[in-house]
Amino acid sequence: MTATEGPSATGGEEPSVTGGEEPSVTGVDLPGPGRGDTVAEVVRQWRVVHPGLDTGPMEVIGRINRCAALLQQAEDAPLRRAGLTRPEFDLLGALRRTGHELTPSELARETFSSGAAVTKRLKQLTERGLVERRGDARDRRVAHVRLTAPGRDLVDGILPAQLAYETAALSGLDGPELGELAALLGTLLGQLEGRLGALRA
Repeated sequence: MTATEGPSATGGEEPSVTGGEEPSVTGVDLPGPGRGDTVAEVVRQWRVVHPGLDTGPMEVIGRINRCAALLQQAEDAPLRRAGLTRPEFDLLGALRRTGHELTPSELARETFSSGAAVTKRLKQLTERGLVERRGDARDRRVAHVRLTAPGRDLVDGILPAQLAYETAALSGLDGPELGELAALLGTLLGQLEGRLGALRA
């Protein structure tokens, strides 16, 4: 297992980061502010097994994946209380922040989801009365989705609590650190969004 693999987001037993008995890492040190986190230990172990490898990418991607997995494990308390999953809230949020109807394919792009996943979530949200669909007058294959009044009220009611929850999750970082982290992640995300097709090829 590599450092880019995080814990199970389902709340199950977390697998070993090494896939077996941990080797001794005596005399191997990892400099920098990340010392002591789980990925730092994984990197130390890989440096023992393959001392010539550049583990720099692992130290970045591994930490991003680990943070994402831990946040998913912890769940989003305000969303859970409202009976929503994060992907469902992302759909509602996309409709609220854009301020107009969106097609399922547009929602898939807005939320980085597959068309099938969006279709399933929209069915559940429609059954709860949070969104409604209408057919396109010119193309019967196209549907337009919009928030209902209860859906809009739900988003507006959850958002402040959700932001407070996320603020608490990031409370170990001060303002300048948060700004720097956001800028660095924004740069990385922009690069990945522009090159992802080439990376997959």
